Amino acid sequence: MPYFESPVDGVRLHYVDHGPADGPVIVFVTSAWLGSEMWEFQMLPLTKAGYRCVSMDRRGHGRSDDVWGGFDLDTLADDLHGILDHLDLREVTFVGHSVGTAEIVRCLTRHGDDRVARVALVSGIAPGVVRTADNPDGVDPADALAANEVFRKDRAGFYEANADAFFGVGLPGVEVSPAYVRHVINRCLTTSPHASYAIQEVVVGVDLAAEMPKLALPVLVVHGTHDVSAPLEVSGARSARLVPDATLKVYENAAHGLLFTHPDRLNADLREFMA
Repeated sequence: MPYFESPVDGVRLHYVDHGPADGPVIVFVTSAWLGSEMWEFQMLPLTKAGYRCVSMDRRGHGRSDDVWGGFDLDTLADDLHGILDHLDLREVTFVGHSVGTAEIVRCLTRHGDDRVARVALVSGIAPGVVRTADNPDGVDPADALAANEVFRKDRAGFYEANADAFFGVGLPGVEVSPAYVRHVINRCLTTSPHASYAIQEVVVGVDLAAEMPKLALPVLVVHGTHDVSAPLEVSGARSARLVPDATLKVYENAAHGLLFTHPDRLNADLREFMA
């Protein structure tokens, strides 16, 4: 089982590396509470199409070490850059979902883009979903903190209560089985309680508005019209306005979990973007 050590503190981080070694490289960055398995509907078909697909489990998630520290955005970004160095990856396409988009942005502004050719931000929380002076339509900070307290008291109940909105159950064209919804909830519950809550605190603190304009590479922004976790106008559309070389693709009747519900369209858009 492949691991590498965090360049920050030596924490063991699990990763997967599938597909031909000489294929175009995609590094998938996970959302909160899930490991690399969340990208199954992207990694399996894309590796068969000749792409090299890499993804790591964030500290405290999946098969990586369960640790107490290192859940600030800088350390998480350093961990992410560590996989690029460890595997000596070049001309990388970063693809991140939700909080993974924030890690990608911070990774690029901290470490540069020498190894990275392009970025796809899928249902991203970047540049930030909480209300600030630059983001007056964002979520009220008090409401975000109250939601985090609900999560702390009963994360299993939190996942259950928010699952339909995450997948967009009931929206036209959205097909997801109750069994698969249960599978994703169960995977979320394998993440340690401390890591789960620590990532929730990261989400509340993300404000990358000053960093997004510094991205000097092509960026594809993919977002759903019915994303409740990261509303389109607050996050995806705002990212596209802030990044100099950005393309926004809006999926009608798609929610936050569009990588699960619209995989064929997402994979086609990623392949077009990389071409």
